[in-house]
Amino acid sequence: MIKYEINGGKRLQGTVTISGAKNAAVAILPAALLVSGSCRIENVPDISDVRLLLQILADMGVSIRRKSRHTLELDCTRVRNIVAPIDLVRRIRASYYLIGAELGRFGQAKVAMPGGCNFGVRPIDQHIKGFEALGACVDQLDGYVCADAPDGGLTGGHVYLDMVSVGATMNIMIAAVLAKGTTIIENCAKEPHIVDLANFLNAMGAKVSGAGTDVIKIRGVEQLKGGTYCIIPDQIEAGTYMAAVAAVGGDVVVENIIPKHMDCITAKLREIGVQVTEYDDAIRITRQRPLRRANVKTMPYPGFPTDMQPQIAVCLALANGTSIITEGIYDNRFRYTAELMRMGASIQVNGGVAVVDGVQALHGCSVKACDLRAGAAMVIAGLAAEGHTTVEDIHYIERGYEDIIGKLRAIGADIRRIETYEDSGTDAAG
Repeated sequence: MIKYEINGGKRLQGTVTISGAKNAAVAILPAALLVSGSCRIENVPDISDVRLLLQILADMGVSIRRKSRHTLELDCTRVRNIVAPIDLVRRIRASYYLIGAELGRFGQAKVAMPGGCNFGVRPIDQHIKGFEALGACVDQLDGYVCADAPDGGLTGGHVYLDMVSVGATMNIMIAAVLAKGTTIIENCAKEPHIVDLANFLNAMGAKVSGAGTDVIKIRGVEQLKGGTYCIIPDQIEAGTYMAAVAAVGGDVVVENIIPKHMDCITAKLREIGVQVTEYDDAIRITRQRPLRRANVKTMPYPGFPTDMQPQIAVCLALANGTSIITEGIYDNRFRYTAELMRMGASIQVNGGVAVVDGVQALHGCSVKACDLRAGAAMVIAGLAAEGHTTVEDIHYIERGYEDIIGKLRAIGADIRRIETYEDSGTDAAG
C-alpha cells in the first residue's frame, strides 16, 4: 500500500514550478500517431497517465526516445494498428483519443471503453456522433468501441455537439486532420488544452483554425510531417498549489504558468480574501487573513473549472460564513465531501449542490482519494489540518500531479510518501 503522511499546520513559503498540462499531453501523445515521421514534444509531464500512454504507443510500434525527463522524440514511421491491452486502456480516461488517432491514421480502430476517475456518467456519445459525421461506422461491442472508415477514408463533415465536451472536441479534431475536405465543429469547448492540441497539430502540418472559440474548422491535409512542440503549463496543477496556499496560509510564487489561463481561478481566490499578484509567467499567492465565504459554480471554460471544485471546497470549508458550491459539469463529484467531513468540515450535499458552513479548523485523520482532483483536495486538507493526516489510494493523485511530494516539501510542507509492505510490516519513506 502506498500512502501520503502529512503533518499539518505548516505555512507555505517559496517557489513552485508547474509542469506541462496533463489534459493537453494525454491528447497530444495519441495525436502523434498521425505524424508520418518523428516529432519532438517538450514539457511533457512525468505522471502515471503519460507513462501508461507511452506504454500503449510503444506496443503499437512507436519508437520513443527520452531526451530528458520532460522531452520526448516519437517516431511513428513503423506504427501498426493493434488492439491496445485492455488492462492499460481501462486505467486511463484519455485512452479514447486513440480512437480518433487510429481512425485518422489507419481508417479503423478498436479500443476498449476508457477508464480513469469515476465521478459520474461520462458517455462518449458526442465522440461517436463526430466520427459518424466524418463517415465512420461505429459500434460498441463487448466493451470495445469499434470504428471503421469507408474505403476512401474519412471525409470532412459538419458536427454540432449537443453539449460542450472537451474530450469530444479534441477527439473529433484528431480524427478530422487527415480527412478529405473540410470539417466544422460547432458548440466546441474552449479550454486552453484544446488550443494547445490545435497548435500541436498545426506545428506538424495540419490546418486547424478557430480553436478557443465555439467553432473550429479543420481543412484536411494528406499527411503530417513532424516538427517540435512545447506543451503549455498545467492550469489545474497551478490552481491546486494556489488553493493550497489559500487554505494553509503563506506566500508562494507559482512559476512557469500562463496567467491568462488562471483568470477563472484567481478571480475566485481574490473573492475569498487571497492576495494574487500576476507577472509575465508567474503568479504570487499570499494569504495572511481569514478566508471569506463565496459561491462557486463550475462551468465550461472560461468559467470556474470542475477540476478545481474539490480544491476550492477545502478553502471554503475553512472560510467564515456559508458558501454554496454548484457542480455544473459532472454528476456525483461530491463524493469527497464525506472524507472532508471526517476531518471536521460541515458540508451538506443535495444533488449537484453543496452547502459549506465554514469551521475554525480541520483535524487530521485517515482519508482516501476518491479521484484525481479529490485526492489533491485531501492533500490540501491535510496540509491545513491540525495534527496528522494519512491519505490513501494516492495512485489517483499521481495520475495528474508530477512530484507533488517534492514540490510541496520545497515550499515548507511536512509530507512524505510511504510504501507499506504487508508481508513484512515494514515501511519505506520516499
